[in-house]
Amino acid sequence: MSKVIQQIREAVTSRRSTGSLLPAYQRVYGEPKAVTFSDVMTAYTRDPSCKAFVDFLADQAVGMGFYTTVNEEYEHAEEAKQAVDEFNEKVNLDGLLQIGAREIVASGNSFWLKTEPEQLENLKVLPLTGFDNPKAVVRDQYGEVTGYNYAYGDVKKSFAPEKIIHFRWNPVNFSAFGTGVLQVLLAELSFDGERRMSFLEMKARIEKIMPEIFEKYAGPDELWVFAGASDKKLAEYQKLIKSKPKAGAKFVYNKAEADIKTVAVDPRARYEAYVDHILNQVYLGGQTPLPKLFTTPGFTEASANAAIEIAERKVISLQRFIKRTVEKEIFTPILEQVKLDPKKTVCRLNWGMPEKPDVETLLPMLANIAKDRPDIISAKEFRKILVDMGLALEKVEETKPEFAT
Repeated sequence: MSKVIQQIREAVTSRRSTGSLLPAYQRVYGEPKAVTFSDVMTAYTRDPSCKAFVDFLADQAVGMGFYTTVNEEYEHAEEAKQAVDEFNEKVNLDGLLQIGAREIVASGNSFWLKTEPEQLENLKVLPLTGFDNPKAVVRDQYGEVTGYNYAYGDVKKSFAPEKIIHFRWNPVNFSAFGTGVLQVLLAELSFDGERRMSFLEMKARIEKIMPEIFEKYAGPDELWVFAGASDKKLAEYQKLIKSKPKAGAKFVYNKAEADIKTVAVDPRARYEAYVDHILNQVYLGGQTPLPKLFTTPGFTEASANAAIEIAERKVISLQRFIKRTVEKEIFTPILEQVKLDPKKTVCRLNWGMPEKPDVETLLPMLANIAKDRPDIISAKEFRKILVDMGLALEKVEETKPEFAT
């Protein structure tokens, strides 16, 4: 029996003398957490800087509105423009672009459903979160889209590829989805066994700590020392201390042993450089300098103009992407429905509003030219100029000349 006890004692003793060294960092295996459309929408609706990034870029891209033009040499040009403009007004394309542009900037994606019982009649922007499933976009081995799986609330539906207009901006590595400005800010980074939290999480933690730091400075922890005081007196003092207002109060005690010790935050700890680095990374991820210009003093006019000029290139790229998608997926089907040739029509979406000349200055000049030099401007051309300037003129039926027989 003594031998068994000795073996147990040796086993316990040897186990107590062993130890292990734990790493000071967190190990993460596998892929980092994927950023979902729900994450993007949460960041947009709850973080002021994220909302500013998206709204600034979207407003610069589509905020000025648009107008359409067609090939004036095409014999059915007027009919083609009327068909496209009437559809745009019917579906409120300008309003849809305001919504779609924000989704494209934030997430790199926007999904529009075509309502076409027999032909294209309406458009509807579907919620991004309905496509959170990684398999929401179904593709074949060659990358061609074969369908869309939509799930929002209790609604689950599959759509044929021709039923959905998918604005896919900046797809990376042959992805079925685009990439917006908020994904990078929300993405975690896993490298060599270490995990770096997303920059938005860093920013959120800093913003959470800041009010707590102010509260520590305004009302630091205190230790009240009353040496030799009885328990009854301590209870009395404790009740009095608890009633002390936040603005401060004065107490009088007649013993030298009384003392108050304050647990204060050391103001010598400086973290400005670290905070600035994180915020600068957030601003870089937002890809627009406007929030930085509004919140940071000291920007010169030259540096501000240079920053805005760089941002305009991003806006132009976004405008070109939206323009080509709308022309191909919306204007072309509308023209084909009215039996017109899209290639001959050359219907284009143009950003902004068409510039009109000053009527009061130009009209007298044109009238004199039409009167004195009909060889330069004919009556038909003069009427067309007046119509283009916005004057409402009745259409005059052309009469064919009669020849004597």
